[in-house]
Amino acid sequence: MRRQLNTAVLLGMTLVATVATADISSNAVISAFRGQLVVSKDELPEGKNDADTIKRIHAASLTELVGEPAGEVTQWHFHYTAFLTKTGASSLRMEFVTADKDAHFAASKSLDGVDPKSAVLTGDITIDEDEGLAKGKTYAVELIGGGNQVVAKQSVTFK
Repeated sequence: MRRQLNTAVLLGMTLVATVATADISSNAVISAFRGQLVVSKDELPEGKNDADTIKRIHAASLTELVGEPAGEVTQWHFHYTAFLTKTGASSLRMEFVTADKDAHFAASKSLDGVDPKSAVLTGDITIDEDEGLAKGKTYAVELIGGGNQVVAKQSVTFK
């Protein structure tokens, strides 16, 4: 009897914990950020409801990244969360394009193993000057899907 009571209490606590948070893949959160690539230091925080989660994501979102020395070059490491405008791709390409009027391609990273059914994609990226980025420049960071369609983007200054 005591064991059943403990199991029931644990199950109840799990359900309360699940109800008390809103994760980044809820429909309201996805709608609020659709088409955006959120760059952050770490994984995005979850709130106690959708409005709180949206507020926390805005607070964690970065538009500037400070690099670290890696030998003779600067490297940048960041976490990304993409709220895709279109699903269905099992691989995407993250492109870094200069944010000036000429919009020159600077670098790219391949993202494989993407869940084609998910509207939210998360991961970590490390990129450095040897791969084409320049310290002090602003880039449009774009996720490119099938047919060269941009499915999420964000402007970031690499310092």
